[in-house]
Amino acid sequence: MADPTAPALRPPYVASLRRTLPGLLRDPLGTLVALADAAPEQVVRLNLGTIRPYLVAEPAHVQHVLRDNAANYTRAGDSMMWKSVRKMTGDGILGEGPSWEASRRRLQPHFTAKRIDAVVDDLSRAISDAVDELAAPARDGAPVDAAKEISRIICQAVIRVFFGDKISVADGVRVVAEGDVVATSLRYRLLTPFMPDAVPMPGDRAFRRAVRNIDDILLPLVRAERAGGDGGDDILATLARARDAHGNKLHEQQVRDDLVSIFATTTETTYVVLTWLFPLLEQLPDVAAKLYEEIDRVVGPGEVISRDQLGQLRYTRMVLDELVRAYPSGWLVPRTAVADDVIGGTRIPAGATIILSPYVTQRLARFWDRPEVFDPERFAPERPRRAHRYAYYPFGGGAHQCIGQYLFQLEAPLIVATLLSRFRYRLCEPGMPHPQLAASLRPRERVPLMLTPHRQPALA
Repeated sequence: MADPTAPALRPPYVASLRRTLPGLLRDPLGTLVALADAAPEQVVRLNLGTIRPYLVAEPAHVQHVLRDNAANYTRAGDSMMWKSVRKMTGDGILGEGPSWEASRRRLQPHFTAKRIDAVVDDLSRAISDAVDELAAPARDGAPVDAAKEISRIICQAVIRVFFGDKISVADGVRVVAEGDVVATSLRYRLLTPFMPDAVPMPGDRAFRRAVRNIDDILLPLVRAERAGGDGGDDILATLARARDAHGNKLHEQQVRDDLVSIFATTTETTYVVLTWLFPLLEQLPDVAAKLYEEIDRVVGPGEVISRDQLGQLRYTRMVLDELVRAYPSGWLVPRTAVADDVIGGTRIPAGATIILSPYVTQRLARFWDRPEVFDPERFAPERPRRAHRYAYYPFGGGAHQCIGQYLFQLEAPLIVATLLSRFRYRLCEPGMPHPQLAASLRPRERVPLMLTPHRQPALA
C-alpha cells in the first residue's frame, strides 16, 4: 500500500528533440539555461534521440545528487565523459570507489589550507619570477597568447612549489598542452555519448597521441623517483614511496595516474578560467578600473606579493568569484544512477544519466539577479548570503569537491595581481571569444595580448 505521507510523483519537464535540437546545435549552453529556467523546481528530461539524460539544475536537487544521496550517483562506468577521462587519468583521484578514496588520502595532505598557507610566500615568488619573463615581449611589442602565458606562469610556480622542480617547466608546459588536446578532442564524444567506443570519431587519434605524449614525459620521471628518489616531501616523492592497502609499493601506473590527475588539478582550472578575464575586462571598463586601482594601491612596483597583501585584495577576489560563476571550468558534471531514486518528485530509474552543470545553475534567473551580467559586486562581503548553498558550486560539491579549490583561491589572485601590477594590455582581437564545449569550458578562439609595462620599480 502506498505511503499517504510520501510526496506525489510528477513527470519531468520534457524537452523534445524537435524543439531543442536546433538550439543545442546553435547555442548549447544558452539552450540548457533556458530549459532549466523554464522548469523551476523540476528535473528536465532531454530527448537526444537514442539517449535521454536528466538535467538537474535546481540547487536543492544538485545537493541531493552530490551530497545527500551521493552514493547513488557515481562517475564510474560508461557515463558520458568519464569513460574517456579514465583513459588518460586511470582510476585515481578522478575515478570512483576504493581507488579514488586511496588516491584522495595520498594527495589531500598536500592541499590542506594549512599546507597551502605555508607555501604562499614561495608560490608568490615563483609567480613573480614567471611574470618577469613577460618584460621582453612587452618591451619588444610582441603579442603573447594569454592562455599559453598563464599556463606557463602556473606551471613554473606549481612545479617549483609542489613538485620540487623535478619536472622541467618546458615539460610541464608540454603536459598542459597535451592536456588541452585531450580536453578538446573529447568534445566529439561528449556531443555523441550514445556512440560506442568501437566507432571511430573525430578527435580519437589526437586523444590517443596526446595520452602517449604525456606518458613519454611523466613515466620516466616516475620510474626514476621510484628507483632512487631523494625522500623529499614533494608530490612526486610522496607518490613514489606510497603503499597500497597491503603494504606494497604502488604500481608505477598508479603513481602515473595520480601524477597526471594532480598535475591537471593544479594547473588546468586556473589557467582556463583566467583566460576569460582579459576579454571581459576590456568589455567592462568600470570593473577594470576598480580592479586596477586596488592592485596599484596594495602592490608596489615590482613587489612580490605577501600573505598580508593578498588578504587586502578583496575586490580582486570578488572578480575571481564572479569569473568562476560566469565561466566555471568544470561546466559539466555527469553522473549515473546506481538504483532507482526520486529527485524533486521525479522518479529516476537505475542506470539513468544525470547531467549537472554549474554553468547552468549559476545562471538561473530565479537565483541570480541579471545572471547574464558580469557583476563582481554580487560577491561583496556585505551582500546577503545566497538563497541556497548549491546555487554556486564552481568546484563541485560533496566528497568529490575539487581538491585544488583552496589553491585556486590563493594562486589566481596572486597571478592576476602580480601581472596587472606590472603590465597593462590590449586585445589584439577585440571582443569576447565564444565558449568551446570540451571537458572544461574554454575560449574557442585564441586571446592574443599586447602588453605594455605599467610601473617599474625604482632603481636602487
